[in-house]
Order: sequence, then C-alpha cells, then structure tokens
Amino acid sequence: MTGRPESEGPLMPSTARTTPEAGEPLDPLPREFAALIRPELPDLVREIGTEVTRAYPVYGRLLDGPDADAIHQGVERALAAFVDRVADPGTSSALRDEALRRFGRVEAYEGRDLDTLQGAYRLGARVALRRARIVGRRYRLSPTLVLAFADALFAYVEELEALSREGYAEVRARASSEVPALRRQLLHLLLATPRPSRAAVSRLCEAAAWQPPEECVPVVLRPPAPARIEAGLAPDVLADLVGPQPLLLVPGGLTPGRLAMLGTALAGTPAVLGLTVPPTQAADSFRWARRLLQLVDEGVVAETPLTACEDHLATLWLLSDPPLVSHLAARELAPLDGLPPSRRDRLVETLRVHVSTRAPAEQVGEMLGVHAQTVRYRLRSLDARLGDRLADPDRRFALEAALRSLHLQGRGGTK
Repeated sequence: MTGRPESEGPLMPSTARTTPEAGEPLDPLPREFAALIRPELPDLVREIGTEVTRAYPVYGRLLDGPDADAIHQGVERALAAFVDRVADPGTSSALRDEALRRFGRVEAYEGRDLDTLQGAYRLGARVALRRARIVGRRYRLSPTLVLAFADALFAYVEELEALSREGYAEVRARASSEVPALRRQLLHLLLATPRPSRAAVSRLCEAAAWQPPEECVPVVLRPPAPARIEAGLAPDVLADLVGPQPLLLVPGGLTPGRLAMLGTALAGTPAVLGLTVPPTQAADSFRWARRLLQLVDEGVVAETPLTACEDHLATLWLLSDPPLVSHLAARELAPLDGLPPSRRDRLVETLRVHVSTRAPAEQVGEMLGVHAQTVRYRLRSLDARLGDRLADPDRRFALEAALRSLHLQGRGGTK
C-alpha cells in the first residue's frame, strides 16, 4: 500500500472544517490523505455492498438484476469522487452526480420514499469510517485527522442525498404529464423489429418509470378499442388504445389475478393474448397474437372473449405462411392432379383423416360418414397414385402438414 510511512509521523489537518458544497474542497483534509485511502476503495465497495444488502434486502434484488453494473459503478464513483476531491478539489464530479440522481430516480420508480436510500448512504459512510480508523492505526494518523475525515464524510453524504433527492423529485414531477406518453413510446419500442438495443430500452424504461419484468404478455385488441379500457388496467400495464392496432403489454405471467383484471377492463372487447415471453421476445409474441387475431377475423379460429395463442400454436405454425403451404400441398398432392374435382376432394379428405389418425378403415369411415369398404377402396387408389410418399417418414410428415393446413383454411371455424 502506498502512503505516508509511519516514521514520518501523523498527518495533521491544515484548516478549520467547513461543510462542503458540490465541487468545493473537503477541508480540513490534507491532499496526502487521498493516497492513503484510495487503495482501500475496491475492498470498501465490496464491504459496503455486503453491509447494505444485509441491512436492506430490497437492494439485494437490485444488485442481482439488470441494473447491477450501473449500481456498482455509482457506488464506486461516489467513493472515488470523495477521494478525488481530497487530492484535487477542482476535479469534476459530473459522472458521480448523474449516478446519484439515478439512484433517486430508481427509488421513485420502485415506489419507495427516500428514507431507505438515505439509510443506506449513512450505513455506507459508517463502513467507510470504520475502514479509515483501520488505516489511521496502520499509519499512526492523528486522531484529529480521523475526526476531520468523519466530519467531511458525513457532510459529503448530505451532498449525495441532495443529488438523489433531485432525481427523485424529477420523476415525481413529470409522472402526471410525460410518463403516459413515454410509456406508449416504450410499448412500441419493446414490440419493434428489429429489436432495439438493451441500452435504448433501459433508458426509456427509466424515463417512463417502468420496471422491466422478467416476462410479459402482449395483448392485441380488435379496433376500435373503447377508451374506458385503460381505466381498468393495472398501473404497470403498458397500453396504446388509439393507434391502428390497439395493444397492451402485461408485465408478468397470466396469473388468475391478471386474467381477472383483463376480463374486467376489456368487458367483452375481443382480444388475443400472446405467449408469455421475456421482454426481448415481446415482438415475436406480438406478431403471433396479431396473426391469431387475423385468423379469428377470417373465421379459421373460433372467437372467444380472450383468445390465447397458447391454445393455437399448431394452427399458427401451419398457417404462418399460406403461400408456402400451398406450394407444399401442390407438390405432395401432384399425383392426384387430373382427377375430377369431386373425386379428388373425396380422396384428399380420406387421406387427411387416415394420415392424421392412423385409424383403421372402420373408424375412418365413421369419421367420414362412409362405409369401411369405401375407405379401403379409396386408400388403395391413393397407394397406387402416391407410391412411396406414404411410406417415407419425411414425405408423410410434409403431406400431413399440408393436408392439415388446407383443412384449417377450408373450415368455417375451429378451435
């Protein structure tokens, strides 16, 4: 460790104490003191983190979340700025100031008052003072200097608290005006393709006072959506009901409470629930929900007050690209071309039931409403025309997928 050797005697404060304002010197600490305390900072940051999360478990969750790096950097900057100001009173503290304001904004987003954060600051100061006393004994520093350090440190904490109050007040002041617009912007950013950068999402989440969840559910509504819906939504639900595609983003999974909330808020307005996914996959889930709403409107899928993508995954997959399915069906059913349309349709429907159920002729006949012998005759005709297609696993799978897709598109409604 660098610093003043014991043989040179204790460092003494040179001036009387004054409470520092932002950017002012931390009198009466001599500049040499910075060289003694700076090497302690890495261990001090870790020790403060341990003590604070033990005393305030709520911060343990934040330190395990996506903002952990930013929080660690903020603590490091706050401590380093103190030492830098001792070494050079003219050092800029702009990065530290923004980090401390951000801490205040986070408290506002999380719905806490500032008492918890102020308690954490003061606990951190006590941990730092404990470390300074160890350094003082190691270097035989004057007790007067250690006391001066304590005075300067707690005055510095008051400065940090003032900066956090600024950030806290900033969020509270704009909550009633800017936040709704920012949340609509955030909703569209989360559902955008290509996917936005994590930094862009994080900045807008902070500005919109919205805590990113681990998972979310996009919801699309048939336009026009009544404006009254928004009043029935939970405060953390993102909504845009005035655009060409009314939509919501529900944080968390579809718990009974969330489903009840949606049922009450929508009050009969038809809607499609996307899959529950991480926010990074929200755009995909939104796309699937929009496609399912289109299938409902086309009559392919039966309409319900809340239609869930989870219940129609196979349908979404089979109808994800209808032109491609048409080409696949045309290839696999080419041997039936040239037959009279009515006979071809009967053979195709018999083939669909046969390959999808693997049932004997008697059961297939019951499903189709024809005699088993008729089914056997049709199957022999199909074997003769399709050849190895029914024996080859890959061709049989392609044939079944094409037949199921054609069947879905040709029905008046299905679940």
